[in-house]
Amino acid sequence: MIPYGRQSISEQDIQAVVDVLRSDWLTQGPTVGRFEKALAEGCGVAHALAVSNGTAALHLACRAIGFGPGDILWTSANTFVASANCAIYCGGEVDFVDIDPRTYNLCVDTLEKKLESAEREGRLPKVLVPVHFAGQSCDMARIRALSGQYGFHVIEDACHALGGSYQDTKVGSCRYSDLTVFSFHPVKGITTGEGGMVLTNDEQLHRRLTLLRSHGITRDPDYLSGQDNGGWYYEQVELGYNYRMTDMQAALGLSQLQRIDEFVNRRQQLAAHYNEALADLPLQTPWQEPHCHSAHHLYPVRLHGGAEIRRQVYDKLRAANIHAQVHYIPVHTQPFYRARGFQIGDFPNAEKYYQGALSLPLYYGLSDADQECVIKTLAASL
Repeated sequence: MIPYGRQSISEQDIQAVVDVLRSDWLTQGPTVGRFEKALAEGCGVAHALAVSNGTAALHLACRAIGFGPGDILWTSANTFVASANCAIYCGGEVDFVDIDPRTYNLCVDTLEKKLESAEREGRLPKVLVPVHFAGQSCDMARIRALSGQYGFHVIEDACHALGGSYQDTKVGSCRYSDLTVFSFHPVKGITTGEGGMVLTNDEQLHRRLTLLRSHGITRDPDYLSGQDNGGWYYEQVELGYNYRMTDMQAALGLSQLQRIDEFVNRRQQLAAHYNEALADLPLQTPWQEPHCHSAHHLYPVRLHGGAEIRRQVYDKLRAANIHAQVHYIPVHTQPFYRARGFQIGDFPNAEKYYQGALSLPLYYGLSDADQECVIKTLAASL
């Protein structure tokens, strides 16, 4: 079976986890701190906080900036539901921005027009979550400029983009955002099994994230009420969560992080070969912005002929044991969001993209022979 994505686990990774299993720490401990430090240094950001998964990272990021009831979050119509659900968790509202038909990322021209309208209506967002779809960064400089003009916070959903860069900065540097989140699910750039990370350059945001990660409980004297009841003493100062990462997960992530450039370079090679081999087929290959270096989490093509052709090709690939996937069903078309007032036709570019979208297998361990099998089977299917 050739999946659309999968992890690559080395003997070094296994040994790193075994070493933790033989240590005094299994839950959150010193390895988590080392993983946070290594990732922060790799991205060129001041602070990184490891959490249980990417969805938890999004939720904590929203909570840290004070997003709550009465507030509005905007995100891309082409993303996984977690990018929107984080607002609902906090009691806020969600709206979407249509996509650029070339990059499939949030369209900044559309965003600018929507902001102008929202300002007139008194419905500006408190938070924008631009999603770096398939590993390619959104146009963050323009987004940052708009955030300054209209006063919204920016949380980068970079769950696809670890190892990528925008202009001259690594994704995760938070140069153009308040916070950035990563996911370490097994199909992502590196894995911790499940896991995530929140990054920021803001000391106060980092302190608040740390508090919220573990039940809202602290031993930090700056937060305590002034009582001194011994080394066992702690206080819950607000409602937090158990979003901690274990040392076992962090050990795997720390080991994997040493190979991030190797992982991204191989994905780059595979994507380049797809671009060349598929050039004459009735489909659109992914377009890359010249000022971005994509992490190539996905290789999404758009099949000419739309949904009917896509279903036929998908089924033929499955019959050949090639498990392509579709990323994404536009969030606003999901029953949960349609019940909140969204309708088919609200974001036509995302809907049109979805009709022909198909993500081909792309991962570090994909062999040249297996990629050729995918290419030949796809060509025959079309």
